[in-house]
Amino acid sequence: MNRIDFSPYRRTMVGFDRLFDMIENQARVQGGDKYPPFNIERRGSDAYRITLAVAGFKSADLDITAQANLLVVKGNKPEEESESEFLHVGIAQRGFERRFELADYVRVQSADLADGLLVIDLVREVPEAMKPKKIAVGGNTLSVVDNSGEQAGAAAA
Repeated sequence: MNRIDFSPYRRTMVGFDRLFDMIENQARVQGGDKYPPFNIERRGSDAYRITLAVAGFKSADLDITAQANLLVVKGNKPEEESESEFLHVGIAQRGFERRFELADYVRVQSADLADGLLVIDLVREVPEAMKPKKIAVGGNTLSVVDNSGEQAGAAAA
């Protein structure tokens, strides 16, 4: 197991302790189990999608919980009594728990299950108070700068 030493960065970067702790924990926790397989994709500057392959699970078997900066997806398949005898079981039916660390202001927008794929759409919504603002020196106007570079002027109080 490779261990990354973040001590040189911890000495010079103030306030990033949570980030370094998350990276170290991910390497330790997610090292072995790779079930169920998943994709994470960026769908825009503030939109993301997580797709999990959950073949054989119904929506009632899945539990999605969003907490502060954490998304937990659990799958529990109830034991079914079958009259048939399986000669080979290649489709995984075991329960699982998959955790995803979310950045600040990222929330779950929707979740859908179709064709054995659980699709979770996420969106980052930065509050208006946290967006960057340009302040004119010696002026009384305040301009809010959005991601596209356009500015909207507003009178400062």
